[in-house]
Amino acid sequence: METPAEGERPWQSYNTVYTNAKAGMEGVDKEKVQRIVYEMSKGSKYFENEQRKEAFIKQKIESLRAQVDKLTDKDISHFQMIANKRILELEASRDLSKIWLHTDMDAFYAAVESLEKPSLQGKPIAVGGLSMISTANYEARKFGVRAAMPGFIACKLCPDLIFVPTNFEKYTFYSELTRKVFRRYDPEFISTSLDEAYLNITDVCINRGISSDEVAGELRNAIFEETGLTCSAGVAPNLMLAKVCSDINKPNGQFILPNDRTAIMTFISSLPIRKIGGIGKVTEHMFRDVLGIKTCEDMLQKGAFLCALFLSSSSDFFLSVGLGLGRTETPELRMRKSISSERTFRATDDEDFLFQKLGDIAETLSNDMKEKGLSGRTLTLKLKTDSFEVRTRATSLQKCIQSKEDILSCASRILKAELPLSLRLIGLRMSHFNDDKNSPVDPMQKSIVGFLSGEGANFSAMPSKKQDCLETSDKIEDQEGPDFSEGHSMQYVEFDSTADDDHTVTRKDDRFSLLCESHGSDSSSIAKKFKINDSYLVETKPNESVEPNELTHSVEAQSTQIEEAGLIWVDDYICSVCGIEMPPSFIMERGEHSDYHLAEMLQKEETSYRRCHLAHEGRFEHSAAHNRESVRKKQKCSPKEVKHIPIEAFFSKCKKNS
Repeated sequence: METPAEGERPWQSYNTVYTNAKAGMEGVDKEKVQRIVYEMSKGSKYFENEQRKEAFIKQKIESLRAQVDKLTDKDISHFQMIANKRILELEASRDLSKIWLHTDMDAFYAAVESLEKPSLQGKPIAVGGLSMISTANYEARKFGVRAAMPGFIACKLCPDLIFVPTNFEKYTFYSELTRKVFRRYDPEFISTSLDEAYLNITDVCINRGISSDEVAGELRNAIFEETGLTCSAGVAPNLMLAKVCSDINKPNGQFILPNDRTAIMTFISSLPIRKIGGIGKVTEHMFRDVLGIKTCEDMLQKGAFLCALFLSSSSDFFLSVGLGLGRTETPELRMRKSISSERTFRATDDEDFLFQKLGDIAETLSNDMKEKGLSGRTLTLKLKTDSFEVRTRATSLQKCIQSKEDILSCASRILKAELPLSLRLIGLRMSHFNDDKNSPVDPMQKSIVGFLSGEGANFSAMPSKKQDCLETSDKIEDQEGPDFSEGHSMQYVEFDSTADDDHTVTRKDDRFSLLCESHGSDSSSIAKKFKINDSYLVETKPNESVEPNELTHSVEAQSTQIEEAGLIWVDDYICSVCGIEMPPSFIMERGEHSDYHLAEMLQKEETSYRRCHLAHEGRFEHSAAHNRESVRKKQKCSPKEVKHIPIEAFFSKCKKNS
């Protein structure tokens, strides 16, 4: 490894998760840690990935600087007015009536191991291995060792470090003991992990006539008596501040922030923004380097720039942080949308090992689903390569699954398509559960666009003679269909893509005659009432006709409608409408998914219009002479006033009128 030139300290600008301060690392020589991490990371795939992320941050910073430079004094004055108004509105929403307690177990995994193995007490230990550390105790943190750090770097920082393998069954057992204590104070406590929880202790303080300080001390003592483990607690008027407070006097301590606005604003004034959940390294760098924002109070002073540079939802969050505002109500219990499991390991391209890990993950996921009574039909495979590139591959199944065998079978096919590949992480996520009322319909159903483009329907088999029409009508009469009122029937119609100067449309088969006959009108009146493209009929207002370019729409134009309806693939794999992840290689699945949103859009458009009965089979006995008529249309249609006739109408006819 090249030695830096004298006077150069490139590690000073190398900031990773490994070098961020954590509770118990206050007296650590940060530059020493930075230098060792830099030297041991340089040239690795992780180092290259960090450089890419650093380049991205710089690009974001330059982009924000350019936007700031474009702001005039008038602009800043305008946005300052917006910020001031929003600050007043947010301040009016301040709620000081609740008392929230956040509890965080101290070095939980490591503490459990030391409790069960007294010989480890007082020694620097890390739970994990040479690849990655899950938790480091406070003795190890004095050397700069921390969670999420590779073990080989930790060994360099602390040569006497003792590694202990993870045992999640053990940690879950102790976690449940702590939760029994939590339920005594708040039966509806919010658990965010095995070692963290939020408790609303308002009623306890009022009913027992004791202070929040006493409750916090009592709870911490109860946990120690039940488990032999220590925890830290923070008390504040809302969840955000309680989380910050629990980290102030770690380990085995507590911090109480009174329910007083002055005390809150004093506390917030010097609080670094990185202490707030939701503000990470990228936001911290951008705020510091572009706007000079370092503390929460700075956000209020720079409110005009926040309103100018960010969306209202983001700027509201930043201004709320500056005011010390946060959630004060217990979040409503929501139906679970997904469940996942993943494993990190040393980078390898050994396929046998990868499939073995996949099997273990599938078994864990299956057990978790069975425990919660869930089965799903959208499986997502997450992969992290040795270069730290993250890939996700999703597939939708015809039925809901739950068993390890079904999950593994599906996941193996997806993984096999990605190999050969060197991986360091594999994860599986199941979504679209059997009880999810908001999930899309069966994704394996026939694609609408595919059907309309000829993939799913053999229109050459459609009846072209009166007798064939009658036979077909007899076959489909028993099927239930939409209820159409007179004058609103629909059939699938194909048109020649060419039209003469009078905008005459040439029909290619007999299906248009069915529409004319079932509507009880000639082809000219039908042409005036409906504009028609390759996929569906669109009803027009009376006395309107159709623009000529609307008569030659292709099936491909429907994808444009999807985009106009708001569906795009964010980062080329995330659906902007529902958030499902589908990579570009899943062409069929993406087509079916887009079709679902198209159908949903069409359905919403037609719900305000009445449905009518399809024509009685007697209507099909009109003369077949209409089959060769040409349709002339005049140009008066306003596209803003069209109404879509439901696409399902041409799939079925309703029962005969009794």
